[in-house]
Amino acid sequence: MTTPPDERGAETEEVLLLRAALAAAEARIAHLESMLHAANRARFGASTERVDPGQLALSLGREPPPPPPANDAPRREGGGGRAPARRNRGSLPPHLERVERVVDLPSRACPCCGRDMHRVGEDRSERLDVVPARLRVLVTIRPRLACRGCARGVHQAPAPEHAVARGLPTEALLAHVLVAKYGDGLPLYRQAGILRRSGVTLDRSTLCDWVGAACWWLRPLYERVLAHVRGQARVFVDDTPLPTLERGLGRTRKGALWAYAVDDRPWAGRAPPAVAYFYAPDRKGERPAAHLRGFRGTLQVDGYDGFKAMGRERRDGSVVLACCWAHLRRRFFEVHAGTKSPVAAEALLRIGEFYNIEREIRGRPAEERLAARRERSAPRIAALETWMRAQLDTLSRGSKLAEHIRYGLRHWSGPVRFLDDGTLELDTNTVEREIRPVAVTRKAALFAGSEGGGANWAVATTLVRTALMHGRDPEAWLTAVLEQVVRGEVRATNFDTLLPWHPAPGTRAAA
Repeated sequence: MTTPPDERGAETEEVLLLRAALAAAEARIAHLESMLHAANRARFGASTERVDPGQLALSLGREPPPPPPANDAPRREGGGGRAPARRNRGSLPPHLERVERVVDLPSRACPCCGRDMHRVGEDRSERLDVVPARLRVLVTIRPRLACRGCARGVHQAPAPEHAVARGLPTEALLAHVLVAKYGDGLPLYRQAGILRRSGVTLDRSTLCDWVGAACWWLRPLYERVLAHVRGQARVFVDDTPLPTLERGLGRTRKGALWAYAVDDRPWAGRAPPAVAYFYAPDRKGERPAAHLRGFRGTLQVDGYDGFKAMGRERRDGSVVLACCWAHLRRRFFEVHAGTKSPVAAEALLRIGEFYNIEREIRGRPAEERLAARRERSAPRIAALETWMRAQLDTLSRGSKLAEHIRYGLRHWSGPVRFLDDGTLELDTNTVEREIRPVAVTRKAALFAGSEGGGANWAVATTLVRTALMHGRDPEAWLTAVLEQVVRGEVRATNFDTLLPWHPAPGTRAAA
């Protein structure tokens, strides 16, 4: 018995609908599984995004690429096994204090004949020791003088200025508190506990007041670092959340710390590296536009829409956006880590070729970098774009991988900007390295106590991180700066001499 045509048509239409629903459900399941894997990896997985290019190539049936030249630790003889562990023996810094301890025989008499032995040499060995930090009280004595032969009263030297009026801390202690929190991630309540173990009981609010006072004195220096960053032709931009306590409500609201970094060392530039931070109560796109008012040049950024809006508002072309390859690579890495997709592996291999080229030309002049990029990187990037467009025809439109490919193609003019300028970098890792310590401090401190606390966070982190970029000991440098500023030894006209890329004060380098 044959099925009537009308019924066959209805069955065919129903089958097509079921197949479409099944495909949509499978795409939805794959999307949810990728989200679940990403959440599990963020919580339990390794934070590194490294992938062995050799394993990727083998999984695709290719010859593995040659190992990168260079600077890795030497392998064992014979080529097998792990590289020997790196040990720091006999290279303790010369500026450290040496305390000598002589270990001698109890008697100089010769055990054979009994005559006195004489010294013919010695053996020396060094070990690293520590003297726990200790508090001390700095007592200021101002003698009062009077003349017995006249009645002109009592004479006395004026009291020295203090960073905290009628307060306990010296400039060295203020610098220590700043560096401990904003450089080493030690929140103020933990510092209060450390002080308590030494017999000094201070409330955390007192330490907050000290931080505010120190940042008030340091703000002119902070403004000069900002001016230096704004005056460069290339700036790296990124932001990180900074929850801020709403006083009286017992809750936090969203805040953000925006970071602006400059570093010309990868192309042998001479401008001093620096990083400046701004606190903002939100993450609106108008924030970077306000922070960089008057800036003209190239911003190296991620795909945040606020940066694109800033580029569109500057209709004169004074701001150009160069996007980050690391953000695009991270998207493919997350897919590959969850699904072992050969398409994602292919994308990672192709992007890895750009990074290998950049590793070879790092530190060379901009002209050499540009020539190498046009000769070697440009053809590979053109081939990558063609390959990505071809993959879209083979992937499900709703898949995560297709979404990432569309994201890359949508921002394509930004990532390829480095092909036209040898001073640009391939990614925004320069500023992300400066964001990471902020995230560590935020994780320990949980939030900023107020908007003023967020502003102090920006001031202190700017100075500490910029000092570290120049290999300076930030505590010694900030101590010297505060002492000169508080005592009035530096006028507003020569504040620039205190910037961390000048040789004084605080000349001892960080270990």
